[in-house]
Amino acid sequence: MNRLAQSSSPYLRQHAGNPVAWQEWGDEAFDEARRRDVPVLLSVGYAACHWCHVMAHETFEDVDLAAQMNRDFVCIKVDREERPDIDSIYMAATVAMTGQGGWPMTSFLTPDGDPFYCGTYFPPEPRNGQPGFGEVMDAISRTWEQRRDEVLVAGDKIAEHLRANSESLPPGPALDGQLLADAIRAVLADEDPRSSGFGGAPKFPPTALLEALLRADELGGLEDAAAVATRTAHAMARGGIYDQLAGGFARYAVDADWVIPHFEKMLYDNALLLRAYAHLARRGDSLALRIVDETVEFLDQQLWTGTGFASSLDADTEGVEGLTYVWRPDELTSVLGDDDGAWAAELFTVTGPGTFEHGTSTLQLRRDPDDRIRYASVRARLRAVRDQRPQPERDDKVVTAWNAMAVTALAESGAALGRPAWIARAAECARTLVEVHLVDGDLRRSSLDGRAAVPLGGLDDYAALATALLTLHQVTGEIGWRDTALEIVERMVEVFADQEAEGAWYDAHGTGLLLRPRDPVDGATPSGASLAAEALLLASTLAPDIDDAARYGELLDATLGRSGLILAKAPRSAGHWLSVAFARVAGPIQVAVAQNANSDGAMAAAIRRGAPGGVVIVAGAKDSLPLLEDRGPVGDADAAYVCRGTVCDLPVVEAAVALLRMA
Repeated sequence: MNRLAQSSSPYLRQHAGNPVAWQEWGDEAFDEARRRDVPVLLSVGYAACHWCHVMAHETFEDVDLAAQMNRDFVCIKVDREERPDIDSIYMAATVAMTGQGGWPMTSFLTPDGDPFYCGTYFPPEPRNGQPGFGEVMDAISRTWEQRRDEVLVAGDKIAEHLRANSESLPPGPALDGQLLADAIRAVLADEDPRSSGFGGAPKFPPTALLEALLRADELGGLEDAAAVATRTAHAMARGGIYDQLAGGFARYAVDADWVIPHFEKMLYDNALLLRAYAHLARRGDSLALRIVDETVEFLDQQLWTGTGFASSLDADTEGVEGLTYVWRPDELTSVLGDDDGAWAAELFTVTGPGTFEHGTSTLQLRRDPDDRIRYASVRARLRAVRDQRPQPERDDKVVTAWNAMAVTALAESGAALGRPAWIARAAECARTLVEVHLVDGDLRRSSLDGRAAVPLGGLDDYAALATALLTLHQVTGEIGWRDTALEIVERMVEVFADQEAEGAWYDAHGTGLLLRPRDPVDGATPSGASLAAEALLLASTLAPDIDDAARYGELLDATLGRSGLILAKAPRSAGHWLSVAFARVAGPIQVAVAQNANSDGAMAAAIRRGAPGGVVIVAGAKDSLPLLEDRGPVGDADAAYVCRGTVCDLPVVEAAVALLRMA
């Protein structure tokens, strides 16, 4: 019997109608495998994944293949977004066995959870030199029955290999300005000189690196860093990877020129990119400011569920990639008329041969329009027609870490760009996370329809939420956000810090899995450990208790100390580490704006707009916050106190002077 209909994961619910007897991960499934003496067939995917849908339709809906699966295996389905711990373990096994990974991930396990054969997508029948899934299952079953000892030995060896590779990183080179500068220069040398960004096809948005490059520039001596970040941000914003009609970035481009997106849109990408583009907009970049406005609109209109932000929009619409988004020249003419249609085709690079498939094109905006009013009219009319097309499915699962990233980005952007509505949305989302996801002192990974799911949160959930709440505390002055954040930080340290290797972290609770996963390398999202470093950085500055602040600072330094090898050897995979490290090496810089009773907030707002990334800024009345203790306005004027570490400058009453002192 298929048991997925009541799952808290929309992705698993998509498979509730399969004739496969799917179960969720749990002891019951493995007990059944032992009782029946059969292997476990583990399939891992996520809702926005194109090839996951393909394998579902081709294989899991095939009655004969499903019968074979049910007869010879216990079948477990996992949403990688809900259980990143499981995905991490078995993806490492898949890469170790095959040299590559991806989703859907298909693994065959012993009843004890040891993987002995792994792969990704399998076609239903032999295709392009790849065996059909039925053949694969036949071979696995014969091997299990006839060569069991070899299977168990192989499983033991793979499990041993995975455990050996999950050890903590040793302390690396000393964290100083030279190490950071060398890391940034190595990143800059990898820029694609033709299309910007880094690497070739497929090309992913370098989300964490953009913020790191901007912070590097602001510390001086690395002026090219901001230029590279700006070129990359502009190239993405003008390419097909960005939705030119409704805002929002796709997960990656399948080409090196940012033209053809893999059409799914992920919350985490857009939250992290919002933060970076807002940083660029604060520096006076008009294109970045437009992208910030449109990305916030995308989050609100397309991902807001009422109880948080949804995880993703699907790559497919009715089983077809890009069906919602692509255009032909004749379609533009049909909607806009001959003159506007031709103008729009040239502006958006919609060609006769097409830039995508079957004569269709993704929309690009390689130059600013020469007629803003005409552009706004064309864009609105195309959007109205596109909204009547079939739309991609949305995964309404509210993931703690990704929503927390959105909260941080909205709060920072709203404070820096003078958008109080964005701060209000950030606070609304944060309240839901605290009220729904924080259960008996522990965080849940996700919720659906306002109800917390069962899986516990990982290190990234705790760290990202602590950072989000501490950011809200800075921009609103509300003590409650800070106090809840520090409780989460304490629990984070208690649960995830490696007690045998100071500064090392586990990514997941110890829940009886094959091993306790950890990966300190930043990927599509920052690693749990680098997010923990950011949370500790803020906690060490904002904690009201001096001893607690010192303790957080010591753990922060130990954590950053273990990032040295990544910074030295793989800096492109250390974007978030770099951002936190730059802030730590710089001081960190703290600004306390003491406001008089009739303050209009203008000074604090100006400082937020112009301050470098990573600066801690609080504003309020004298003695209202620890950073404002014994610090008040100067006469009737608001006053800013700029501090580095424990050393503070004399107060200044002009925002421009305060900003100069941060340079």
